[in-house]
Amino acid sequence: MLKLKFLYLLAPLLLFASFSSAQMGERKLISLNDQWQFRKGEGPNQNINIPHTWNVQDVLDDEPGYYRGLVIYTRNLKFDESAKGKQIFLIFNGVGQEAEVLINGKSAGKHMGSYNRFVVPITDFLNFKNDLLEVRVTNRFNEDIPPLTADFTFFGGIYRNVNLLITDAVHFSQSESGSSGVLLNTPQVSASYATVKVNTYVKNDAATDKKIKVLQQLYDDEGTLITKEVVDVNLKKGENKSIVQNLKPIKSPLLWSPENPYLYRLVSQILDAKTEKPIDQVSNPVGFRWFKFDANEGFFLNGKPLKLIGASRHQDYENMGNAVPDALQIRDVELLKEMGGNFLRVAHYPQDPVILEACDRLGILASVEIPVVNTITESAAFTNNCLDMQREMISQNFNHPSVIIWAYMNEILLRPKFADDKPRQQIYFDHIRELAEKLDSLTRKLDPSRYTLLVNHGAWDLYNKVGLTKIPMIVGWNLYSGWYSGVPADFAKFLDRHHQELPNTPFMVTEYGADADPRIRSTDPVRFDKSVEYAIKFHQVYLNAMLSRPFVAGGMAWNLADFNSETREETMPHINNKGLLTIGRKPKDSYFLYQAYLSKKPYLKITSAHWKDRTALADSGKAVSTQNVQVATNLKSAELFLNGVSFGIKEAVDHIIDWKVPFVNGLNQVRVVSGNLSDQAEINFQLQPYSFTDKIPFQQMNVLLGSKRIYLDDQEHQVWIPDRPYRKGSWGYIGGEAFKGTNNRISYGSDKNILDTNDDPVYQTQQVGIKEFKFDVPDGEYELTIYFAELLGGAVKEALAYNLDNNHKKEIEEYRTFDVLINGDMFMPSVNLATDYGYATAVKKKTRISVQGNKGITISFNAITGKAVLNAIQLRKIY
Repeated sequence: MLKLKFLYLLAPLLLFASFSSAQMGERKLISLNDQWQFRKGEGPNQNINIPHTWNVQDVLDDEPGYYRGLVIYTRNLKFDESAKGKQIFLIFNGVGQEAEVLINGKSAGKHMGSYNRFVVPITDFLNFKNDLLEVRVTNRFNEDIPPLTADFTFFGGIYRNVNLLITDAVHFSQSESGSSGVLLNTPQVSASYATVKVNTYVKNDAATDKKIKVLQQLYDDEGTLITKEVVDVNLKKGENKSIVQNLKPIKSPLLWSPENPYLYRLVSQILDAKTEKPIDQVSNPVGFRWFKFDANEGFFLNGKPLKLIGASRHQDYENMGNAVPDALQIRDVELLKEMGGNFLRVAHYPQDPVILEACDRLGILASVEIPVVNTITESAAFTNNCLDMQREMISQNFNHPSVIIWAYMNEILLRPKFADDKPRQQIYFDHIRELAEKLDSLTRKLDPSRYTLLVNHGAWDLYNKVGLTKIPMIVGWNLYSGWYSGVPADFAKFLDRHHQELPNTPFMVTEYGADADPRIRSTDPVRFDKSVEYAIKFHQVYLNAMLSRPFVAGGMAWNLADFNSETREETMPHINNKGLLTIGRKPKDSYFLYQAYLSKKPYLKITSAHWKDRTALADSGKAVSTQNVQVATNLKSAELFLNGVSFGIKEAVDHIIDWKVPFVNGLNQVRVVSGNLSDQAEINFQLQPYSFTDKIPFQQMNVLLGSKRIYLDDQEHQVWIPDRPYRKGSWGYIGGEAFKGTNNRISYGSDKNILDTNDDPVYQTQQVGIKEFKFDVPDGEYELTIYFAELLGGAVKEALAYNLDNNHKKEIEEYRTFDVLINGDMFMPSVNLATDYGYATAVKKKTRISVQGNKGITISFNAITGKAVLNAIQLRKIY
């Protein structure tokens, strides 16, 4: 470790003296989120607050990779004399990913893994004068710590809340894998009665033996005492004792469910045996429910069938990384509830405590898993860390009634090692199976009341051959037919295959989704165009298939919100766009679709309302342009009005209604009505003249070459439309063909990260071999901007594991040089994009043109070597 000089804070917090709470006995829980200093490497100290990550910016820049190394956090602690004789602990809810905690330069504790809470006892290291807390953190790659690889970013930092816990010498144990020291379950639950079993761990850190009472009190949500149980306990000095108490059965309990998430409250207290004064206290929620999974009939809660529909969640947020305030995290669960969801897959790792607290409160069932993703290390250290993580996860989240499943692997055969050595690969597969068996066995031992889950990707034969479908109580399938490979119709076939070939094994669809960049629209959506419209069609197919098959226990959309994945490129580099919400938690059209499918109340929503800025060519000979308006609803039919004119009543098909309507230039009022429900939107439409001789005024045009999609630049409020062949009197390209990259998943364009721009879709498509681009505009003054990027060549990057087909042709670099002329005058001579600007780098050239003599504008591309290219073009009339 580095030897560093530490700068003390000028205003250290005086701890303990001013805090008192009789209801919690001698226990004090104090936030330590403020007054920290942070230093990365040899850099300067910075004043920061917790939660904090050092990877907010570098995971979004154009430089591949992000900082994964050592940083130092420091903070002063100052106690008054009354803290002496107490037991003092630091509670870290999440540190990514290796942490060493030092007090006054001495190591007090270490922890491995980013996603579980850990508790560090510090009493013996304090001087109770001016104590220095130092936390050394690294998110370096460590082959012994999962996750090793994944389609998400491994942020570093103290990114969850930090608390100081002060207790009496006799207290609920803080050495039980990060739990509160109180574990409860409900062994028997029915509509007529329920039982509660409490396992309490009590620690005596006093110098003498102690006599205490352990009191359990169950209250309803109005604070009425329902039942209590007390036991006398003798504790030897230094003893950590487990105490089991069974409360008297509760008659006619109010049951917990998504419709009525009724919570009781269990208050656990340690009392002084003589005075019966509370010494320590812990409170936990209690929800009475019973459940089962059935291979033929799906999931049952409290004896009634319930289709589990919801989403998975990653924890990061726009411009915050994973250091997200509590309120925003709670809002995620609220958004899931408002969507109509009843299930949250907490993936791919345990998350902040407020998430499951919100699930308990709002009635969202949940699964939680550890981050054993994609691959393993065949070492005892890796195995032990996995087992420790599973133990921590279960212990810390044991008391949540929302949790019904513990999971432990995700797509572990996605990219098998030793592909060129089959005997060695079989050994690797055997080690994966052995690890899965150990994790499953441990889980069943620690919590027999819940189900185990192992999640696979869609390689049916491989997972069955390795034996992973035979280990868990429930099998999870991550399925992307119609996205990474195949067609959407393949999805239903896979569901039926599982039911036929594994008829006794319950299963859920634990992931499915299609990227929807909220800036991309299409009138003709196709796979991997990243359009919102394709995602709507995709989710309709998947929802219909799951909802119509009782044996499918549930389905979790991937993902609730977009999230950071630093290695991704595509239209929005570093972001996985499969969310139903944006990374800033704005609903996409697909979120409204789910509300239409899942809402129990009448629902009517213009999904196209978010596409409020539009432009398109006017219909021939008319002063309107016909485009689609889409509505999501759970009603049979609805009527649409545009600018006060009815365009008829239509019936919903799979909860969607489409109207083709004629937009006029300027502001358009859209209104949809069904019975007493209505919704409205304003859409600003800029008509482009069908011919420049039409009376429609020309203002500006932004054109994507080689593209079939529409791009909405939400920063500059520009709308980019697909190109078209030239037509006399209008505009368009002459010559060439649309660029088709080496990735066979996409039908046009490239998915490369374009450097030096945030508008990647402007540069990711291209017309190759173009001869001319013409605007037959009338005389006047114009501003012309042309856009280039060399899409072939550059550094060869490793194929990403999540791209399941990874069917790339070999990229052959083309050496091209060409001249660009405007109305016959040289504008850019001998352009070599790769040499002059670099590969996959945005090039933007602007000029002003005076058009005279009705000659219009002709941009000519004269190839010298190879083929000339053009990525996009923009024309704006000045006057």
